[in-house]
Amino acid sequence: MTIRQYILFALPALIWGSTWFAITFQLGTVDPLVSVSYRFLLAGLLLFLFCLISGRQMRFSVREHLLMALLGLSLFGINYWFVYQAETMLTSGVVAVIFSLIIFFNIFFNAILLKGKVKTDVIFAAVLGVGGTALLFRNEWNNFDFSNGNAIVFLLCLGGLISASLGNILSAYKQRKNIPVLQANAFGMLYGGLSMFLLVLILGKPIAFDMRLSYSISLLYLAVFGSIVAFSSYLKLLGEIGPDRSVYVTLVTPAIALLISTIYEDYRWDVFAFLGLILLFSGNLLAIRLKTKKIRA
Repeated sequence: MTIRQYILFALPALIWGSTWFAITFQLGTVDPLVSVSYRFLLAGLLLFLFCLISGRQMRFSVREHLLMALLGLSLFGINYWFVYQAETMLTSGVVAVIFSLIIFFNIFFNAILLKGKVKTDVIFAAVLGVGGTALLFRNEWNNFDFSNGNAIVFLLCLGGLISASLGNILSAYKQRKNIPVLQANAFGMLYGGLSMFLLVLILGKPIAFDMRLSYSISLLYLAVFGSIVAFSSYLKLLGEIGPDRSVYVTLVTPAIALLISTIYEDYRWDVFAFLGLILLFSGNLLAIRLKTKKIRA
């Protein structure tokens, strides 16, 4: 990987690691579905204005708009609705472990839909990463009970996971069709936000806004950094090194979230957490090293 690609990897990892904490300020007064629509409507509008002001080409065909709408619905809509919903019913650790499985879905969908090769070294690195994530959140996962409706929530998380993975594959496909990342994200976030707001109206969810400063600041942070900056970096990286390897970003974020939790929420590290961290970063280093060797070959 080049220095530029390392930066593209680090930016979303660091930002998304902090969004696990920022999302907690979105929960409570406002329904999760409403908060998701606010976040991506705001992000899409800001990014759309940036593209216009910077003179970027904003005219696309109907087929290209359909691709961007599907991207928005899968990656910026359904996916995040399930994440927000899950965090109201499950601990963030359990959600982190479930969503770490996206790496296997990306490998599978990349092979089926984009005709990518499934390599044992990639799968081995993925197993290391997911195993490390599971150890990091060992206590929360051990306390998880499939009774009391948690099994249904678990399945909903998997649905969101599949949605996010398909969004990754769609982004890789549209970049092959030379649709620029920033413009696609601008339209995709608007489509995703609008689709979630339409669902709010259909389901009869109360449209409310939390007037606390913490809600507004976290919403702005999630829209600008968690959505515009992080997704633009991540999807650009995805287009360059592929959806099977770029997804390792999502395995690093829970570890960064725990580091933040150590500072602000008094998270206590034990031997299993340290072992999990070692496995997690070993998987990432292996994936990066393999990709670097492939580029040099």
